[in-house]
Amino acid sequence: MAAAVVIVVLIIAVGVLAFAYAGASSSKTTVTSVSTQTAFSTVTATYGPIVSYSADAYATETTALLTGFSKSTGVPVAPVISEGSNAAASAIEAGAPDDVFVSSSLAATAPSHLGNLSSDWAIGFASDQVVVAYSNATLTNNAASAIVTQGNTAEASNATSDWNAFYTALTSGSTKVGISNPVADPGGLRGWLVLEAAGYLYSGGNESAYVTPLLESGANSTAASSADLVAPLQAGQIQFLFIYKSAAANAGLGFITLDSHVNLSNPRLGYFYSKFSYTDSAGTTAGAPIVLVVTVPQDSANTAEAL
Repeated sequence: MAAAVVIVVLIIAVGVLAFAYAGASSSKTTVTSVSTQTAFSTVTATYGPIVSYSADAYATETTALLTGFSKSTGVPVAPVISEGSNAAASAIEAGAPDDVFVSSSLAATAPSHLGNLSSDWAIGFASDQVVVAYSNATLTNNAASAIVTQGNTAEASNATSDWNAFYTALTSGSTKVGISNPVADPGGLRGWLVLEAAGYLYSGGNESAYVTPLLESGANSTAASSADLVAPLQAGQIQFLFIYKSAAANAGLGFITLDSHVNLSNPRLGYFYSKFSYTDSAGTTAGAPIVLVVTVPQDSANTAEAL
């Protein structure tokens, strides 16, 4: 748990990225560097404690950051409400009180998800990556243990043939693989994008090479969020889980680190990630680097304190 928090703090110390929407009618995003040397003054909340929604994978970090902010400024904060970023955006858009929204998806802070409550800006302050996590229970399953070995081999060699063997076995239906609901949780959407990118890279440009077998075998297990799939993973009800690296570390899970061309961690590979997309009831979403962002919705009751 502490390790993940340190990662966030170190990235903040280096700098943050301000993501400013050009408007609902434009798809362009402007990125500018801004200083992190901000002097906080002590202020008093006007309407009560700051209410915040957080991507569930980062509830621990959000709580730590808000607690530190409260101690520094005297502004009271309510317990963090956490769920999948898209689900949180839907709740806020539907009228749930909220002052601060910490999302694992920049898109969830846009008008497409927050409607008229979007402030048309968000500040990115940390990055993450998708990993394939496993538990001690996974290693007691012979088929799953063999897949972990294949993943470790691929991670060490980074050879196309080794990665192909790993993904082929992972999606063959011989084990259960957890991928959260893409409509509610961007983490789930990113799991499918990882499989598409992996197919393109390791199976001769076939983006469906690993997606189709997993779907046809019915071996994918889902839930409202990746966090909801951690307990089933630890209990051995599923053997693998697509989840953020920080969340896997917080939960004490083992994990296989994927190549940067598929794990959505590298901002320099944004153009490559955008070649892959996922379509569901919420529409079509293109791949993009994972950035944790914060925004203040338009209906914030404590706007000055939230800002």
